[in-house]
Amino acid sequence: MAFAREDNRDNRGGSQFDNNAGKKVFFKQSKACPLSEKGAPKVDYKNVKLLSKFISERGKMMPRRITSISAKKQRELANAIKRARNLALLPFVSQ
Repeated sequence: MAFAREDNRDNRGGSQFDNNAGKKVFFKQSKACPLSEKGAPKVDYKNVKLLSKFISERGKMMPRRITSISAKKQRELANAIKRARNLALLPFVSQ
């Protein structure tokens, strides 16, 4: 025997099953990775000029969501920055 579920909602706020009820949804348009494009410079610890573009003024590495770099290139970039810091090509901390 099938029972009809009583619906006590009004049509103002959406249902309890609607995850986006009353929320604004923003979509970030994904950009292409600047280091994966054709003719892009190779990530290398000796290229201090390139590495310094991806370091903040405090000396921290910039995150992927800001620089729009792919995950693979971000890992390469992180290793190159760490190597350059150990060889004193880049500062650990800027004051």
